[in-house]
Amino acid sequence: MYALVGDRLGFPPSSRFFGVFHRHKRMKLAHSIDPQDTPALRKERGAFFTPFEITTFLAKWAVRTPNDRVLEPAAGDAAFLVAAVERLRQLRPEDDYVPIVYGVEIHAESTRVAHQRVLAAGGKAEIRHSDFFAIEPEPIFDAVIGNPPYIRYQDFAGEPRLRARKAALRGGVSLTGLASSWAAFTVHSAMFLRRGGRLSLVLPAELLSVNYAAPIRRFLFDRFREVQLVLFDEQVFREAEADVVLLLADGYLEGPAHHATIRQSRNALDLANLGAGQTWAPVDPAAKWTSSLIDPAANKCVDSLLARGLFTSLESWGATTLGIVTGNNKYFTLSPKRAKELGLRRSELLRLSPPGSSHLRGLSLTNAMLAKLGRDGQAIYLFYPTEPPSPEAIAYIEDGHRTGVDTAYKCRIRKSWYRVPLVPAADLLLTCMNADTPRLTANEAGARHLNSVHGVFLNDAHRQLGRELLPLASLNSVTLLHAEMVGRAYGGGILKIEPKEADVWAMPSRELVASSAAALRTVKPKVAELLAHGQLLEAVKLVDEIILLGGGGLSAKTIKKIRQARAEFADRRTLRGASGR
Repeated sequence: MYALVGDRLGFPPSSRFFGVFHRHKRMKLAHSIDPQDTPALRKERGAFFTPFEITTFLAKWAVRTPNDRVLEPAAGDAAFLVAAVERLRQLRPEDDYVPIVYGVEIHAESTRVAHQRVLAAGGKAEIRHSDFFAIEPEPIFDAVIGNPPYIRYQDFAGEPRLRARKAALRGGVSLTGLASSWAAFTVHSAMFLRRGGRLSLVLPAELLSVNYAAPIRRFLFDRFREVQLVLFDEQVFREAEADVVLLLADGYLEGPAHHATIRQSRNALDLANLGAGQTWAPVDPAAKWTSSLIDPAANKCVDSLLARGLFTSLESWGATTLGIVTGNNKYFTLSPKRAKELGLRRSELLRLSPPGSSHLRGLSLTNAMLAKLGRDGQAIYLFYPTEPPSPEAIAYIEDGHRTGVDTAYKCRIRKSWYRVPLVPAADLLLTCMNADTPRLTANEAGARHLNSVHGVFLNDAHRQLGRELLPLASLNSVTLLHAEMVGRAYGGGILKIEPKEADVWAMPSRELVASSAAALRTVKPKVAELLAHGQLLEAVKLVDEIILLGGGGLSAKTIKKIRQARAEFADRRTLRGASGR
């Protein structure tokens, strides 16, 4: 076995050390994982076992000579180490050749199984049972391959998190408190590479889009000579409920990379048919990499419109904020019928956009629409008792206490658990979870909003024009495309946009909307009718003629490219959502 030197691995100097360890032919080994190691426990420690096609592909890319020293830092059941042994034996097809591969694994039973699987594949495994972050890096490996544990920041806490952040800092990367486990793991893994070494990992697609991954994106471009990404149309890890990319980073400490190569695969089975891919050069490597997913011509057009001031960020129109958090929507939101049954007074009820956002698919939320939603049984009131509460409100408060509403975290931390902290009525309501695209809706009813949607509070100088025409002007193909770029794809193919992401979302500028106002007012009734019938893309075509063709000066051919790029983005998102079910 290997020797431990302090907290170092202390690997033997040569794989030939075990050159005569065994000469028998490779045998099949049953994949016998501890029956007590349930899917829930594996998910808790971020263990999601990798399909054979992916382990084989990554090992083939990373392992290039029979003398390569290979490390799998989260060995699990040694899927990558087995693939590495297969690759090494292909490169040196001698009967008595026993490749030695190295690993680290935190789970004891997986460590035992990993040893057996590598042995059965015709190799020798040196696997340390340890937390990878507790091991000081030794830059002695030609290739580090694997699938880092994926533990979201909410569950990644305590001493393991402190060790992870310390490990990332050792590599010059400071991570925020929102970073999931894979981020530090990527940095720490790279530091085990010798100069010129290769990093071949399965990473969450969050790498491309989340803000906390910005230092990881910069680290990869700064430290490596070459960066490749392989993207999937379909989900390949259904159990993890997350999309993934394959990172292929070559030439450690020989950077910076001047561009990345983006390659696309339908699924794991299709990896054998990968094309050469396309070259993509980010303006800022730390910024989101989602622009790498679209036609460069469409991306160039978006950048040009922003540079010319014809398009700007939503933040330039106003501030986007979260909505009201009640702690128990079922209790605090009431339909008119329910409020009448309780005998609550109008002074104790605030007008509310009902939970959800299905009613916000048009251009405005009017008083008439809100009244109709109430007649249909939707909760258009927020319970907000006066001080002191009326007798009827007291009775309802006592009912909430009796049923345990006051014990919910958001309720019990309030001075008065039954008085929800309010958010003012916003000028516009922004849908944050979308099957098609985020929508801006004018809040003509002056209703409050819950955290199922965001509120946009327009600047004074922009308020009148923004309330009247920005929901309409935002229904153009550039804004739809940019929503796919700044938002995040979630389970079921849903596109989510958070306030900070909405801040940078591309909108027609105030000047462009103002100069197009007459034409926009002309098509507004027709667009509203199309939206009412679910014909979003037909509505977008009408707006494109005014905002992009007329005001933006784009050609019909360029607009078609932008529409196609957005369609490919959305199709990819929905396809992955369908494949994950």
